[in-house]
Amino acid sequence: MGLFLALAGAVFIVVLWTAWQRAEETRRWTPVPCRIVSSKIVSSRPSPNANVEHRVIVAYLYVFQGKEYSGSRIKRVDAPTVHIERARKKLEAYPAGLQTTCHMNPAQPDQAVLQHDTRTALYSIWFPLLFVIGGLGMTWNAVRRR
Repeated sequence: MGLFLALAGAVFIVVLWTAWQRAEETRRWTPVPCRIVSSKIVSSRPSPNANVEHRVIVAYLYVFQGKEYSGSRIKRVDAPTVHIERARKKLEAYPAGLQTTCHMNPAQPDQAVLQHDTRTALYSIWFPLLFVIGGLGMTWNAVRRR
């Protein structure tokens, strides 16, 4: 049981660490001026019994080394929401014609985001670490008693 808890905690640590690294990666990308060309909310129902999901679709243009590129990602991972108010609030932040800054991957200039992902994965990594420590402690005690 102790090894199972330690292994489960280790898996979650790897998942959270990977999420944090991906969030940090866009912070090293090059900020470039961009212009929002269009923004809208697209609503859909993934299945007949599911709630309606709302996704904010934003299109923007930016120039890097004399070449124009287009982007559509607000964040790297941009999930839909079932709350129309949240979608409207996000839409209000990116009206068509807005001049703003996007963050472009210099290694692949066609990749860009308007916002960085959150760093909360790193702040949460302590919780699965408790499972690793507890599981290893349980295993150590079980082995020591034999």
